[in-house]
Amino acid sequence: MADPSSRMLALLSLLQVHREWSGDELAERLVVSPRTLRRDVDRLRELGYRVESVRGPAGGYRLAAGSDLPPLLFDDEQAVAIALALAVAPASGADIAEASVRALATVRQVMPERLRNRVDLVDAVTAPGGPRVDPDVLVAVSEAVRRHEVLRFGYGERDTQHRVEPHAVVARNGRWYLLSWDPEHDDWRTHRVDRMAPRMRTRLAFDPRPVPGGDPAAFVSARFKGSERDDAWPCTGSVVVTAEDAARLAPYLPDDAVVEPLDDGRCRVTRGSWSWEGLAGAFAASTVVFRVEGPEELRRAVAELADRLRAAAAR
Repeated sequence: MADPSSRMLALLSLLQVHREWSGDELAERLVVSPRTLRRDVDRLRELGYRVESVRGPAGGYRLAAGSDLPPLLFDDEQAVAIALALAVAPASGADIAEASVRALATVRQVMPERLRNRVDLVDAVTAPGGPRVDPDVLVAVSEAVRRHEVLRFGYGERDTQHRVEPHAVVARNGRWYLLSWDPEHDDWRTHRVDRMAPRMRTRLAFDPRPVPGGDPAAFVSARFKGSERDDAWPCTGSVVVTAEDAARLAPYLPDDAVVEPLDDGRCRVTRGSWSWEGLAGAFAASTVVFRVEGPEELRRAVAELADRLRAAAAR
Protein backbone atom coordinates (compact mmCIF):
# COMPACT_ATOMS: atom_id res chain seq x y z
CA MET A 1 0.00 0.00 0.00
CA ALA A 2 2.42 2.61 -1.29
CA ASP A 3 0.01 5.56 -1.69
CA PRO A 4 0.16 7.67 1.53
CA SER A 5 -3.47 8.82 1.15
CA SER A 6 -4.69 5.23 0.82
CA ARG A 7 -2.60 4.22 3.83
CA MET A 8 -4.01 6.98 5.99
CA LEU A 9 -7.55 6.12 4.95
CA ALA A 10 -6.96 2.47 5.83
CA LEU A 11 -5.28 3.45 9.11
CA LEU A 12 -8.21 5.66 10.11
CA SER A 13 -10.65 2.90 9.21
CA LEU A 14 -8.82 0.46 11.48
CA LEU A 15 -8.66 2.92 14.37
CA GLN A 16 -12.39 3.60 14.11
CA VAL A 17 -13.45 -0.02 14.54
CA HIS A 18 -10.93 -1.21 17.12
CA ARG A 19 -10.55 0.23 20.60
CA GLU A 20 -6.80 -0.21 20.72
CA TRP A 21 -4.14 -1.49 18.32
CA SER A 22 -0.54 -2.35 18.97
CA GLY A 23 1.98 -0.69 16.67
CA ASP A 24 3.07 -4.06 15.31
CA GLU A 25 -0.52 -5.03 14.48
CA LEU A 26 -1.16 -1.81 12.58
CA ALA A 27 2.12 -1.98 10.71
CA GLU A 28 1.40 -5.57 9.69
CA ARG A 29 -2.14 -4.77 8.53
CA LEU A 30 -0.93 -1.79 6.48
CA VAL A 31 2.20 -3.59 5.21
CA VAL A 32 4.50 -0.74 6.30
CA SER A 33 7.41 -0.27 8.64
CA PRO A 34 6.91 1.02 12.22
CA ARG A 35 8.61 4.26 11.16
CA THR A 36 6.15 4.80 8.28
CA LEU A 37 3.28 4.04 10.64
CA ARG A 38 4.45 6.74 13.05
CA ARG A 39 4.58 9.28 10.20
CA ASP A 40 1.04 8.38 9.11
CA VAL A 41 -0.21 8.72 12.68
CA ASP A 42 1.39 12.19 12.87
CA ARG A 43 -0.39 13.17 9.63
CA LEU A 44 -3.75 12.12 11.07
CA ARG A 45 -3.06 14.23 14.15
CA GLU A 46 -2.28 17.22 11.91
CA LEU A 47 -5.71 16.76 10.29
CA GLY A 48 -7.37 17.00 13.71
CA TYR A 49 -7.82 13.37 14.68
CA ARG A 50 -6.93 12.70 18.32
CA VAL A 51 -4.82 9.56 18.00
CA GLU A 52 -3.48 8.65 21.42
CA SER A 53 -0.33 6.64 22.03
CA VAL A 54 -0.73 3.64 24.33
CA ARG A 55 2.13 2.65 26.58
CA GLY A 56 3.25 -0.93 26.75
CA PRO A 57 5.94 -3.37 25.66
CA ALA A 58 5.13 -2.91 21.97
CA GLY A 59 3.35 0.43 22.18
CA GLY A 60 0.10 1.13 20.45
CA TYR A 61 -2.53 3.59 19.29
CA ARG A 62 -6.21 4.34 19.77
CA LEU A 63 -8.62 6.98 18.47
CA ALA A 64 -9.77 9.21 21.32
CA ALA A 65 -13.28 10.61 21.59
CA GLY A 66 -14.40 14.05 22.65
CA SER A 67 -12.60 16.26 20.17
CA ASP A 68 -14.11 18.44 17.47
CA LEU A 69 -15.23 16.34 14.53
CA PRO A 70 -12.52 16.48 11.86
CA PRO A 71 -13.22 15.70 8.20
CA LEU A 72 -14.61 12.18 7.94
CA LEU A 73 -12.77 9.77 5.67
CA PHE A 74 -14.37 6.62 4.30
CA ASP A 75 -13.00 4.02 1.95
CA ASP A 76 -15.09 3.03 -1.08
CA GLU A 77 -16.82 0.11 0.62
CA GLN A 78 -17.73 2.17 3.68
CA ALA A 79 -19.11 5.03 1.58
CA VAL A 80 -21.30 2.70 -0.49
CA ALA A 81 -22.46 0.87 2.66
CA ILE A 82 -23.53 4.14 4.29
CA ALA A 83 -25.42 5.28 1.21
CA LEU A 84 -27.23 1.96 0.79
CA ALA A 85 -28.11 1.84 4.50
CA LEU A 86 -29.65 5.31 4.23
CA ALA A 87 -31.56 4.30 1.08
CA VAL A 88 -33.30 1.39 2.83
CA ALA A 89 -33.59 3.07 6.24
CA PRO A 90 -37.33 3.82 5.80
CA ALA A 91 -37.97 0.06 5.80
CA SER A 92 -36.33 -0.32 9.22
CA GLY A 93 -39.51 0.56 11.09
CA ALA A 94 -38.03 3.71 12.65
CA ASP A 95 -39.74 6.99 11.77
CA ILE A 96 -36.70 8.46 10.02
CA ALA A 97 -37.76 8.43 6.35
CA GLU A 98 -37.41 12.18 5.80
CA ALA A 99 -34.14 12.46 7.74
CA SER A 100 -32.62 9.51 5.86
CA VAL A 101 -33.53 11.02 2.49
CA ARG A 102 -31.84 14.30 3.44
CA ALA A 103 -28.79 12.47 4.81
CA LEU A 104 -28.51 10.35 1.65
CA ALA A 105 -28.61 13.48 -0.51
CA THR A 106 -25.82 15.01 1.58
CA VAL A 107 -23.63 11.90 1.42
CA ARG A 108 -24.26 11.42 -2.30
CA GLN A 109 -23.29 15.02 -3.04
CA VAL A 110 -19.77 14.62 -1.66
CA MET A 111 -19.15 11.19 -3.20
CA PRO A 112 -16.72 10.73 -6.08
CA GLU A 113 -18.53 10.14 -9.36
CA ARG A 114 -17.47 6.48 -9.54
CA LEU A 115 -19.15 5.77 -6.17
CA ARG A 116 -22.16 7.94 -6.89
CA ASN A 117 -22.83 5.92 -10.03
CA ARG A 118 -22.67 2.65 -8.04
CA VAL A 119 -25.13 3.93 -5.48
CA ASP A 120 -27.51 5.28 -8.12
CA LEU A 121 -27.77 1.80 -9.65
CA VAL A 122 -29.64 0.69 -6.52
CA ASP A 123 -33.05 2.29 -6.98
CA ALA A 124 -34.62 1.06 -3.76
CA VAL A 125 -38.35 1.52 -3.26
CA THR A 126 -39.28 0.67 0.33
CA ALA A 127 -42.74 -0.72 0.93
CA PRO A 128 -44.66 0.67 3.92
CA GLY A 129 -44.42 -1.66 6.87
CA GLY A 130 -46.05 -1.74 10.27
CA PRO A 131 -46.28 1.04 12.85
CA ARG A 132 -43.34 3.44 12.93
CA VAL A 133 -41.15 3.87 15.99
CA ASP A 134 -40.51 7.35 17.34
CA PRO A 135 -36.70 7.83 17.12
CA ASP A 136 -36.70 9.53 20.54
CA VAL A 137 -38.35 6.47 22.09
CA LEU A 138 -35.91 4.15 20.34
CA VAL A 139 -32.98 6.21 21.64
CA ALA A 140 -34.36 6.30 25.20
CA VAL A 141 -34.90 2.54 25.29
CA SER A 142 -31.49 1.85 23.74
CA GLU A 143 -29.84 4.17 26.24
CA ALA A 144 -31.38 2.24 29.12
CA VAL A 145 -30.00 -0.98 27.60
CA ARG A 146 -26.54 0.48 27.25
CA ARG A 147 -26.52 1.95 30.76
CA HIS A 148 -27.93 -1.25 32.36
CA GLU A 149 -30.60 0.94 33.92
CA VAL A 150 -34.06 -0.15 35.10
CA LEU A 151 -36.67 1.11 32.64
CA ARG A 152 -40.23 2.23 33.43
CA PHE A 153 -42.75 2.64 30.61
CA GLY A 154 -46.42 2.61 29.73
CA TYR A 155 -47.46 0.04 27.16
CA GLY A 156 -50.26 -0.15 24.62
CA GLU A 157 -53.55 1.69 24.41
CA ARG A 158 -54.31 1.00 28.08
CA ASP A 159 -50.92 2.39 29.08
CA THR A 160 -50.23 -0.50 31.43
CA GLN A 161 -47.20 0.20 33.59
CA HIS A 162 -44.07 -1.91 33.40
CA ARG A 163 -40.75 -1.88 35.24
CA VAL A 164 -38.10 -4.08 33.64
CA GLU A 165 -34.38 -4.67 33.27
CA PRO A 166 -33.69 -3.98 29.56
CA HIS A 167 -31.08 -6.20 27.91
CA ALA A 168 -31.31 -5.74 24.13
CA VAL A 169 -33.15 -3.91 21.36
CA VAL A 170 -33.83 -6.26 18.45
CA ALA A 171 -34.96 -5.30 14.93
CA ARG A 172 -37.08 -8.02 13.33
CA ASN A 173 -39.20 -7.92 10.17
CA GLY A 174 -39.48 -4.14 10.14
CA ARG A 175 -40.34 -3.83 13.83
CA TRP A 176 -38.31 -3.09 16.94
CA TYR A 177 -38.53 -5.14 20.12
CA LEU A 178 -37.13 -4.76 23.61
CA LEU A 179 -35.90 -7.93 25.27
CA SER A 180 -35.90 -7.50 29.03
CA TRP A 181 -36.00 -9.36 32.32
CA ASP A 182 -39.23 -8.75 34.23
CA PRO A 183 -38.58 -9.19 37.99
CA GLU A 184 -42.32 -9.17 38.74
CA HIS A 185 -42.91 -12.25 36.56
CA ASP A 186 -39.42 -13.72 37.07
CA ASP A 187 -39.10 -14.29 33.33
CA TRP A 188 -37.91 -12.79 30.06
CA ARG A 189 -40.36 -10.49 28.28
CA THR A 190 -40.52 -9.01 24.77
CA HIS A 191 -42.24 -5.67 24.08
CA ARG A 192 -42.78 -3.79 20.83
CA VAL A 193 -40.96 -0.46 21.03
CA ASP A 194 -43.62 1.35 18.96
CA ARG A 195 -46.12 0.63 21.77
CA MET A 196 -43.85 1.87 24.55
CA ALA A 197 -43.98 5.25 26.30
CA PRO A 198 -40.86 5.56 28.50
CA ARG A 199 -41.22 7.39 31.79
CA MET A 200 -38.64 9.49 33.61
CA ARG A 201 -35.27 7.79 34.03
CA THR A 202 -34.99 5.66 37.16
CA ARG A 203 -31.19 5.86 37.35
CA LEU A 204 -31.31 2.46 39.06
CA ALA A 205 -28.56 0.19 37.81
CA PHE A 206 -28.90 -3.59 37.52
CA ASP A 207 -26.52 -6.46 36.81
CA PRO A 208 -27.26 -7.89 33.33
CA ARG A 209 -28.24 -11.56 33.13
CA PRO A 210 -26.94 -13.91 30.45
CA VAL A 211 -29.54 -14.19 27.69
CA PRO A 212 -30.44 -17.86 27.13
CA GLY A 213 -28.38 -19.11 24.22
CA GLY A 214 -26.22 -15.98 24.29
CA ASP A 215 -27.87 -14.39 21.22
CA PRO A 216 -30.71 -11.90 21.91
CA ALA A 217 -31.91 -11.90 18.28
CA ALA A 218 -32.09 -15.70 18.18
CA PHE A 219 -33.84 -15.78 21.56
CA VAL A 220 -36.51 -13.30 20.42
CA SER A 221 -36.98 -15.29 17.20
CA ALA A 222 -37.38 -18.48 19.25
CA ARG A 223 -40.04 -16.83 21.43
CA PHE A 224 -42.03 -15.93 18.31
CA LYS A 225 -41.90 -19.58 17.31
CA GLY A 226 -43.17 -20.71 20.68
CA SER A 227 -39.81 -22.15 21.70
CA GLU A 228 -38.22 -21.46 25.06
CA ARG A 229 -34.58 -21.52 23.95
CA ASP A 230 -33.62 -22.85 20.53
CA ASP A 231 -34.51 -20.78 17.46
CA ALA A 232 -36.55 -23.63 16.00
CA TRP A 233 -40.22 -24.56 15.80
CA PRO A 234 -41.27 -26.85 18.66
CA CYS A 235 -43.40 -28.89 16.23
CA THR A 236 -42.01 -30.00 12.86
CA GLY A 237 -43.59 -32.47 10.45
CA SER A 238 -43.60 -33.62 6.84
CA VAL A 239 -46.19 -34.34 4.16
CA VAL A 240 -45.86 -35.80 0.67
CA VAL A 241 -47.33 -34.00 -2.37
CA THR A 242 -46.93 -34.24 -6.13
CA ALA A 243 -44.00 -32.41 -7.70
CA GLU A 244 -46.48 -30.17 -9.53
CA ASP A 245 -48.19 -29.18 -6.30
CA ALA A 246 -44.81 -28.67 -4.60
CA ALA A 247 -43.87 -26.20 -7.34
CA ARG A 248 -47.15 -24.34 -6.77
CA LEU A 249 -46.58 -24.23 -3.02
CA ALA A 250 -42.91 -23.22 -3.04
CA PRO A 251 -43.40 -19.42 -3.42
CA TYR A 252 -45.76 -19.36 -0.41
CA LEU A 253 -43.79 -21.52 2.00
CA PRO A 254 -41.85 -19.92 4.88
CA ASP A 255 -38.11 -19.51 4.45
CA ASP A 256 -37.32 -22.37 6.83
CA ALA A 257 -39.53 -24.90 5.00
CA VAL A 258 -37.74 -27.68 3.08
CA VAL A 259 -38.90 -29.26 -0.19
CA GLU A 260 -37.19 -32.53 -1.13
CA PRO A 261 -37.78 -34.42 -4.39
CA LEU A 262 -38.72 -38.12 -4.00
CA ASP A 263 -39.34 -40.94 -6.46
CA ASP A 264 -42.31 -41.18 -8.83
CA GLY A 265 -42.80 -37.45 -9.25
CA ARG A 266 -43.46 -36.72 -5.58
CA CYS A 267 -41.93 -34.30 -3.08
CA ARG A 268 -41.61 -34.17 0.69
CA VAL A 269 -42.51 -30.82 2.28
CA THR A 270 -41.23 -30.22 5.82
CA ARG A 271 -42.14 -27.18 7.89
CA GLY A 272 -42.71 -26.17 11.49
CA SER A 273 -45.26 -24.45 13.72
CA TRP A 274 -45.82 -23.51 17.37
CA SER A 275 -48.30 -26.40 17.83
CA TRP A 276 -49.38 -29.59 16.09
CA GLU A 277 -52.83 -28.11 15.55
CA GLY A 278 -51.27 -25.05 13.95
CA LEU A 279 -49.08 -27.21 11.72
CA ALA A 280 -52.08 -29.29 10.61
CA GLY A 281 -53.92 -26.08 9.77
CA ALA A 282 -50.95 -24.73 7.80
CA PHE A 283 -50.79 -27.85 5.63
CA ALA A 284 -54.57 -27.88 5.20
CA ALA A 285 -54.52 -24.22 4.12
CA SER A 286 -52.18 -25.10 1.25
CA THR A 287 -55.28 -26.31 -0.69
CA VAL A 288 -53.36 -29.20 -2.29
CA VAL A 289 -53.79 -32.93 -1.74
CA PHE A 290 -51.18 -34.26 0.68
CA ARG A 291 -50.38 -37.39 2.66
CA VAL A 292 -48.97 -37.10 6.15
CA GLU A 293 -45.55 -38.71 6.44
CA GLY A 294 -45.04 -37.99 10.12
CA PRO A 295 -44.62 -37.75 12.99
CA GLU A 296 -47.58 -39.39 14.65
CA GLU A 297 -48.50 -36.15 16.48
CA LEU A 298 -49.08 -34.46 13.12
CA ARG A 299 -51.14 -37.39 11.88
CA ARG A 300 -53.43 -37.16 14.91
CA ALA A 301 -53.74 -33.37 14.59
CA VAL A 302 -54.73 -33.66 10.91
CA ALA A 303 -57.35 -36.33 11.75
CA GLU A 304 -58.80 -34.16 14.53
CA LEU A 305 -58.89 -31.15 12.21
CA ALA A 306 -60.70 -33.21 9.58
CA ASP A 307 -63.30 -34.26 12.16
CA ARG A 308 -63.87 -30.66 13.22
CA LEU A 309 -64.24 -29.50 9.61
CA ARG A 310 -66.73 -32.27 8.82
CA ALA A 311 -68.72 -31.36 11.92
CA ALA A 312 -68.68 -27.69 10.94
CA ALA A 313 -69.90 -28.53 7.44
CA ALA A 314 -72.69 -30.72 8.84
CA ARG A 315 -74.04 -27.86 10.94
